[in-house]
Amino acid sequence: MYNRENIYKVYNLRNFKKNTRIMDNLSREEIHAIEVVGNVLPFKVNNYIIDELIDWKNIPEDPIFQLTFPQKGMLSDKNYKIMENALIKGYNKDKIHSIANEIRFTLNPNPSDQKKSNVPEIDGIKLHGAQHKYVETVLFFPSNGQTCHAYCTFCFRWSQFVGIEELKFAMKEIDALTKYLNSKPLVTDLLFTGGDPMVMSSKFFEAYITPFINKAVPHLKNIRIGTKSLSYWPYRFLTDKDSDDLIRLFERIIKSGLNLTIMAHFSHINEMKTKAVKDAVRRILNTGAQIRTQSPILNHINNSSEIWRDMWKEQVKMGMIPYYMFVARDTGARDYFAVTLEDSWKVFRDAYKEVSGIARTVRGPSMSTSPGKIHILGVSEIRGEKVFVLTFIQGRNPDWVEKPFFAKYNPNAIWIDDLKPAFGEDKFFFEK
Repeated sequence: MYNRENIYKVYNLRNFKKNTRIMDNLSREEIHAIEVVGNVLPFKVNNYIIDELIDWKNIPEDPIFQLTFPQKGMLSDKNYKIMENALIKGYNKDKIHSIANEIRFTLNPNPSDQKKSNVPEIDGIKLHGAQHKYVETVLFFPSNGQTCHAYCTFCFRWSQFVGIEELKFAMKEIDALTKYLNSKPLVTDLLFTGGDPMVMSSKFFEAYITPFINKAVPHLKNIRIGTKSLSYWPYRFLTDKDSDDLIRLFERIIKSGLNLTIMAHFSHINEMKTKAVKDAVRRILNTGAQIRTQSPILNHINNSSEIWRDMWKEQVKMGMIPYYMFVARDTGARDYFAVTLEDSWKVFRDAYKEVSGIARTVRGPSMSTSPGKIHILGVSEIRGEKVFVLTFIQGRNPDWVEKPFFAKYNPNAIWIDDLKPAFGEDKFFFEK
């Protein structure tokens, strides 16, 4: 369907009404909600998603529609009415932008202390396009990769896309990053993230990656690329004008002795059904790279053990490695997508017990909190008290990893902030 001339088309808040397929299948109320919510939370979708992924006979319940199109419930009633009134009154663009920003700053735009605690520093200069939270891994936000082929409605990095510069992570200079990495001999992994690094041209990505291929950081072992492109635009690896260059670059990374892992975001099995995604996965794996899969568990999209079971089975069949089930972070449209910690664990457990051992590489549910990735091991009863059993998969302090701890049972908890220590303790061990 899509050739090397790349007939990729993008629809956003300004022009989505130009697509007849969208307009023919949405009610006036749904279109109005897109305009209201889309003025606060970023909205962008492409023709591959519209034509090949969304089942327009199943609107609004279709999971990919929910994943990409703003829904009324993604804002609180109060914030929805504030923006709706601004649009009805015909405020000018600057006034609407100002009102939107006021709402955005109430939505915890940079959760888990990303701006406060994770920004590294070298020679007294903060590297605002990087994050270093865990000893072994540095995240890098290349300035040329600070958008996506389409925006997920649940995205915890939505603040990258709304034009508020102080909320963004982005970095152009690779020299400062290289210098920082060389000052940290325990760092083994560099994760390219964004946005989506795979929106970059192969030429730009090659400029970023070449120093590491050339051993500019000798102790670096693994390159990771966090991307949704396999779901939202698999033609990036097939028929884009520089897709062959990108595949050759992957091969160069592997031949240099570095491990290359694609951290692929799949939120529903429907994203894995097209011929294009199957061909793209096969082409990437043929370079020697790995593909590991991850997603949060999301109400309205994948809050079902059957969906996760089928996803993991299909991912293994395609040669990918199931990696993480996350809990949706406490930002943006979090309340719309929230699943309780207990229900998340039950969905994970019911799916996990129905897959074979080669799919049990997956871990979760996991909360990416300020102190680290907290794994919900389950609900139990100890000394007559019902508790959550928890541990760290990763910790800001490595000594916290795999130390079980306990929280009072709270059936309504959706994040670590909703939990209190069990057994009369006043603080969790990592808070002390």
